[in-house]
Amino acid sequence: MSIGEMLAATVPMARTLNLEFLETSPERAVVSLPDQGEYHNHVGGPHAGAMFTLGESASGAIVLAAFGDQLSRAVPLAVSAEISYKKLAMGAVTATATLGRPAAEVVAQLDAGERPEFPVAIAIQRADGAVTGEMTVTWTLRPNG
Repeated sequence: MSIGEMLAATVPMARTLNLEFLETSPERAVVSLPDQGEYHNHVGGPHAGAMFTLGESASGAIVLAAFGDQLSRAVPLAVSAEISYKKLAMGAVTATATLGRPAAEVVAQLDAGERPEFPVAIAIQRADGAVTGEMTVTWTLRPNG
């Protein structure tokens, strides 16, 4: 099962919004929110909450891709999130997530007995390429036990 299939199967909001996991690797994750009238806002574009869920889901996908081999000893948890809405989003939108720190650096902290935190940057774009939102989700790997 791919990371996208796993998230769609285990995260109800990803299923509810019909998110499409287009690319998932330790370097980047790309997730799309189809244009769906039932999730529009008052101006006819995707609701801010749907775009937040899109961005957070993209960040979770890259975290699983980058640190999935650490799940036996640590649980990934979102610590905080910040989003800025830059332009009007209309139609389908796509979120692209990238890690803000090298994965090896984060794992080294975990190896040292620490609870590392690291940012994931997300850009949300319309089909024409315009960036409609920017988001940062700070994640941690909480050691088990």
